[in-house]
Amino acid sequence: MKLQRPLCVFDLETTGVQVVSDRIVEMCVIKVEPNGTETTKVWRVNPGMPIPASASAIHGITDDMVADSPSFKELAPEIAAFMKECDVAGYNSNRFDIPLLAEEMLRAEVDFDLRKVHAVDVQNIFHKKEQRTLSAALKFYCQEDLVNAHNAEADVRATLNVLRAQVQRYSDLPESVAGLAEFSNMHQAADFAGFITFNKEGVEQFSFGKYKGQTVASVLEKDPGYYSWIQNADFPLYTKKILTAIRLSLR
Repeated sequence: MKLQRPLCVFDLETTGVQVVSDRIVEMCVIKVEPNGTETTKVWRVNPGMPIPASASAIHGITDDMVADSPSFKELAPEIAAFMKECDVAGYNSNRFDIPLLAEEMLRAEVDFDLRKVHAVDVQNIFHKKEQRTLSAALKFYCQEDLVNAHNAEADVRATLNVLRAQVQRYSDLPESVAGLAEFSNMHQAADFAGFITFNKEGVEQFSFGKYKGQTVASVLEKDPGYYSWIQNADFPLYTKKILTAIRLSLR
């Protein structure tokens, strides 16, 4: 890969899979510099809520293990500083890790704008090319078995190794992070959760509900109350933030 700026490959272990309501319990980031040097950071996080047994069964992290860990709000400034002015990569990160991280940063009131970075989703590259899971990807590309699956650092290391192998294997894949981000992006969305997407003209539109396929501007003009309904409903904070920005731009 040709890095124009540092690339932060990251993974989250969480209390569940709901972007709005679940919380981070562990985060690992491997920062790869353009010169190839790496720095690894792992944070254990007290989510401020019980970790369901079903989640602990997957990643092995229990309430007792994070009881004395700092909250995400306490860690957010350090994490944001470590990832500042970096591109990002992950496995299924466009659909889950990035939206959830954005939610946690907003709750922590830390300015962390992921719209300004290139985001490479290794799973999307894999699914476009081979259609398999992370364990199978590591076996297929690197001839390695994934040990300690669902341990954040083990998953991040596997993801980084697979990404490097993908770039080496497929001559038609771009070497730049910007090109990889474009290739691995399955859906163009204004918000990370995909509630607001772009139409063929590049204009924001709703992707759900009774106004699906209609531009945000036209909906806000004919039904101003729809904005208030979304703001008061159980939508991601980042979706609400993007909707507010669009609304303000129309004034």
